[in-house]
Amino acid sequence: MATSAAMQSMILSSNLSTHLTNRPRVNQFLPNANYVFRLPRNTSMRVRCTSENNEEQQTPVVNSPPPTPQPPKVSTRFSDVLAFSGPAPERINGRLAMIGFVAAMAVEVSRGQDLFAQISDGGIPWFLGTSILLSLASLIPLFKGVSVESKSKGLMTSDAELWNGRFAMLGLVALAFTEFVKGGTIV
Repeated sequence: MATSAAMQSMILSSNLSTHLTNRPRVNQFLPNANYVFRLPRNTSMRVRCTSENNEEQQTPVVNSPPPTPQPPKVSTRFSDVLAFSGPAPERINGRLAMIGFVAAMAVEVSRGQDLFAQISDGGIPWFLGTSILLSLASLIPLFKGVSVESKSKGLMTSDAELWNGRFAMLGLVALAFTEFVKGGTIV
């Protein structure tokens, strides 16, 4: 209250208006100033401060159990599921790479054929069939709205599947590159 009274008295005092209209001082800071700030002399300023007691309106705090977290809504749109940062592309490629790496190593050990020989000796229909089957099996739950994170528990988590898929992709590329450079099978 004292501050507002002091401010009102300063604004209404004639000394302030003479200081503000003093031309030489204004010209020191703003040499080309044509406008001078002036307050009207009969300005009245009212400051009201009210306090409300809201103790009657407050509701008592009830100890209730915390709400159970709801799983986030997952988009089931085709463009969202198959987007570059969507849940499907990396998982499908990782699953295909895991199956492909294990199958390529098994055929190489059992028959002695390198990766390129396996593909040229009838591996393309197997590759296409496996790709279609695993892609559809991976997409159906995603289009139903089931997130991959909701099904991961314990040791078999969605992050572990991503990392295994990434390593399998690198392993399949490294296998093909090594066999190409070496000119034959690794084993």
